[in-house]
Amino acid sequence: LRSAFGAVRRCVDFNTTNINDDLVHCHTWYTHFGGILAKKNYGIPLVITVHSLEPLRPWKREQLAGGYDFSLWVEKTALEMADAVIAVSGETKRDIERLFNVDPARVRVIHNGIDLDQYRKVDSIAALKRYGIDPNKPYLLFVGRITRQKGFQHLIRAIQYMDRDFQIVLCAAAPDTPGMAEEMKNAVERAKAQRRGIIWIDDMVDQKTACELYSQAAIFICPSIYEPFGIINLEAMACETAVVASAVGGIKEVVVDGETGFLIPLDRLNESPFEATNPEKFARDLAARVNELMKNPQLRERFGKAGRKRAEENFSWSTIAAKTKALYETLKL
Repeated sequence: LRSAFGAVRRCVDFNTTNINDDLVHCHTWYTHFGGILAKKNYGIPLVITVHSLEPLRPWKREQLAGGYDFSLWVEKTALEMADAVIAVSGETKRDIERLFNVDPARVRVIHNGIDLDQYRKVDSIAALKRYGIDPNKPYLLFVGRITRQKGFQHLIRAIQYMDRDFQIVLCAAAPDTPGMAEEMKNAVERAKAQRRGIIWIDDMVDQKTACELYSQAAIFICPSIYEPFGIINLEAMACETAVVASAVGGIKEVVVDGETGFLIPLDRLNESPFEATNPEKFARDLAARVNELMKNPQLRERFGKAGRKRAEENFSWSTIAAKTKALYETLKL
């Protein structure tokens, strides 16, 4: 409850200032209460960008306890009173319209973007030296928070089916709960007992370090079970790295199967918590595509070049900003 009520306090503090802006634009439920108050108190339009939806993330109850019910209420209230809602993917738009009483005309898809000057291929191997990664041996890279959403449990299961002639770098930190941290620790220890060359970076690395890791990786892997957009795939693509990812949510709108990487079908529950119905098959399928791509450096290079091109053509901040500005201009300011 501490994080939930801490967010409320900041939202109230925000509204004690004299807000003279034309509109209020909120991202994530932690800010939504501030947007609700600003719309009511100052009479300005409320815009919300949806990066994820609380009803589809029941595992957050492990982290928030009773605060999860509060997050559900805040999100529902804000979305249903918003003047405009931005969905970061087409699938997210459909989820919003299915789960909430929101007029579809008020929901617009505007994908996330990245700074393409910051996220680009670099030659530096400083991060590899820092973390003990052999620069002369290819590696598979995972980057993500330690949460069930990111599918780390499926990646760990898949490792036993992967060839042993490449390294596996797990850049995974910020566990949702102490229990999840312990689960990750035990899973990595079991994997290390099966094979050599597994490096766990238990740290939320900065952008510069992330770019170095992306750039030198042979393959980036994203085994998420729920992903409204999946910006990490876009970051890897911008750094010219081939991607192997689960075919879920907004990932399918970022990664093009057979062009910028491989998408792996995931048989899962149709409703949250989206658990895999056949985790063994998913693990084997992930490993098979990784093994195939590791053996084909020419294909990896082709995927990497195509990924950068796709990022430049569709996901630059200038493109996203222009679409957002156009949306603002449709509101009564």
